[in-house]
Amino acid sequence: MLAVDTNIVVRYLTTDDPVQAKRARNLVDSNPVFLPSTVVLESEWVLRSYRLTRPQVLAQLRHFLSLPTVTVENPLRVAKALAWAEAGMDFADALHLAAAENCAAFITFDRPLVKAARLHGLTIRSP
Repeated sequence: MLAVDTNIVVRYLTTDDPVQAKRARNLVDSNPVFLPSTVVLESEWVLRSYRLTRPQVLAQLRHFLSLPTVTVENPLRVAKALAWAEAGMDFADALHLAAAENCAAFITFDRPLVKAARLHGLTIRSP
């Protein structure tokens, strides 16, 4: 299994560089690849810079994660974060919350995050 970086994911999905896109597609389509959750996080951030809408970015990520050769670190955590992001939460915040799910609470100064998390029944609070 090969671990891939964000640039492989982005080239695969955007084909903004045709030469690198072809190489990324050949690599991913013909090898088992591992995607760290940090690469998922960074890929979401980079894809937003392509002026894609939130639904487009999340759909692109879901597509990549569903490829038969792709294994993602913490698939349940990433799936929860994607679902919360699709419901309106910031993806990075959602992934942070999913990672902290077994903790007593998630503490933040980010009031919009507190509000969004509570809408999903998550224990979160300001210090």
